[in-house]
Amino acid sequence: MKFKLFIFLFFCTCTLAVAQQFSYKPLNPAFGGDTFNYNWLISSANAQNGFTQARTETEEESELDRFGEQLNQQVLSQISRALLAQQVDAVGDFNEEGTFTFGSLNVEVFESDEGLVINILDTLNGEQTQVIVPNP
Repeated sequence: MKFKLFIFLFFCTCTLAVAQQFSYKPLNPAFGGDTFNYNWLISSANAQNGFTQARTETEEESELDRFGEQLNQQVLSQISRALLAQQVDAVGDFNEEGTFTFGSLNVEVFESDEGLVINILDTLNGEQTQVIVPNP
C-alpha cells in the first residue's frame, strides 16, 4: 500500500512540476556577451596566466660612461666635418676624390654626373649607404 501511495505522489508531483525554457547568454563580449564583462574577463585571464615574459636585465650606464660616449661622438663628428670640409675645400670645389676610414666605416668620396657621391660601407656587417650631393 505504501508503495502505491509513493508512486501516486510521484506522478502527481511530476505532472505539477513547472518547466522553464533554458536560455544561454555568453559572457565574452566577442561572442555577443555584455561589454562590461571585458575588464573582468581580462583580469581573470591575467590572474590565471602562469607564463611570464622573460625580462632582460639591462645594465644602466653610469654618468661617466654616457659622458665618454658623447665625447667620442663629438670628436668623430668634428673629424668627419673637417675631412668633408677638406674634401670639398669648404667652398664647394669638388676636385679631390678620396677614401677615408673611420674605425669600421669606409667612406669613399667621388664626383659623378649626378653630383658628389659619398659611399659609406660598414666593414663589420657589410651594410652600405650612399649619399649624393647634387651639383648646384
